[in-house]
Amino acid sequence: MENKDRKVFGPHGRKVTIGRALLYGLPDMMGGGGFTIIGAFLLFFFTTFAGLTATEGAAIIGIARIIDALTSLVMGSLTDNFWRTRLGRRFGRRHFFLLIGSPLMLEYILMWVPGKGFWYYLVVYLLFEIIAASVLIPWETLPTEMTDDYTSRTKLSSTRMFISSTGTFLATFIPGQIIRVMGQDNPYSYLVNGIVFAIIFALCVFGAYKATWERPVTKEMEEAYNSVPKKGFFQTIGKEFKDYISTMRIKSFRKHIAIYLLSFTGKDTYNTIFVYFIVSCLGLTATDSANILSLSVIGIPTTILAGYLMIKKGPKFLFTNAYIVMLLMIVGDYLVYKLQPNNPMVWLIAIGLIYQIGRQTLEFTPWNVFPFIPDLDLIVTKQHREGIYAAFMTFVRKSTVAVATMVVGVILDASGYVKGAQNLLHEPKSAQEAIVGVLVFGAGGLILCALLVALTFKLNKKTHDVVSEEITRLQNGGSKADVDPKTREVVEELTGWDYDKVWDENNAK
Repeated sequence: MENKDRKVFGPHGRKVTIGRALLYGLPDMMGGGGFTIIGAFLLFFFTTFAGLTATEGAAIIGIARIIDALTSLVMGSLTDNFWRTRLGRRFGRRHFFLLIGSPLMLEYILMWVPGKGFWYYLVVYLLFEIIAASVLIPWETLPTEMTDDYTSRTKLSSTRMFISSTGTFLATFIPGQIIRVMGQDNPYSYLVNGIVFAIIFALCVFGAYKATWERPVTKEMEEAYNSVPKKGFFQTIGKEFKDYISTMRIKSFRKHIAIYLLSFTGKDTYNTIFVYFIVSCLGLTATDSANILSLSVIGIPTTILAGYLMIKKGPKFLFTNAYIVMLLMIVGDYLVYKLQPNNPMVWLIAIGLIYQIGRQTLEFTPWNVFPFIPDLDLIVTKQHREGIYAAFMTFVRKSTVAVATMVVGVILDASGYVKGAQNLLHEPKSAQEAIVGVLVFGAGGLILCALLVALTFKLNKKTHDVVSEEITRLQNGGSKADVDPKTREVVEELTGWDYDKVWDENNAK
């Protein structure tokens, strides 16, 4: 197959420089920053300035994310197979979506127009989620597309998370300053914030489009595709969903998904409830909440350290330490509420700073593990299915986060929470206790469960290198009968498959 646009196609082993890796990571300014703003402020904006109840606001977020989660499944298969189209051959099966996604980022502005109704916010938020998925799912496959070297992939993923941590800091610091300048009760401060970040997101996506490449479609890929009987578009829907379910047959991916979902949903629950905790339980302001969350700036140097530890110690080390730190700091938040010290901001800043080290490590690790998961699928199925894995991760997370957000909204309303009340004197004790309960038992409980699963995770640089070398040996015509016993053991441990049954394209059916 002829690849017409040489700018987006390139050798799989082309050198990955730090500068190029940084440009690759730019879309996570939106992935990390945009969704941090949404998690920290959108439900509060809905209940304070849009005239919605907490249940209505949470329903908007939940419904949009469930529909978007289903869209993500379609997106994963679409980007994997987009090379079959004229646009895919010219602009790339991944890069085409970055190109059109860049200007569409401006839709983010519409979410923050105050005073609109339920259906307006549902539609515009749903559109943003779909646009974001159309960019992020193809983009997330690029480390696997660009190189198969563990260190180079870690460089790409680490710089991505460096950008994400920068975005998270800006997404909490900038809104806090805009709200402070324009006024705590001014709904247009949120709109101005939306305009600023929409422009940033558009530029970041375009920068990644210009700086990255994907592997050309190979003869082997075409042969693997042509060997499968073809059906009409609608007839293939069942097969596509079967493909997604097949990803769960990889043992390490099952554990990875569990860790990812539990920890990220816990982190998102914390972000969603934190502004309510600060305003309604401690009597501080939304700006105070933003300033505490903006301590995520510590995540920038944390990312650099985590990248080093990812190579030296592996993901299990990062997972467990991140979760332990976060759990201890959630207990610290609870103690501030119960003990009511005279200087709560001093304590909250100290707790928040340490919490953000754990949070950034939490966000850093799963997406640094992800580029190595498709290699485990490759040794089982002999196929490149990076898009399916990226889409499935997005689908399951958005589904659970949607449910968690809706549950938070229902709990707030059931507890007697007073929408629009920006002072703890106007909130009943039952609402305050519900907010604290969500913080401690909701967010903390999910992170604790993630910790327990992470203790059993075995994928790391050493074990991945074993799998990668075995893939290369088999691709070069090596016999499965000649496998080294240690290699057999590692492959079986990571994939959950009997070695004698791997390296067979029929495993993907």
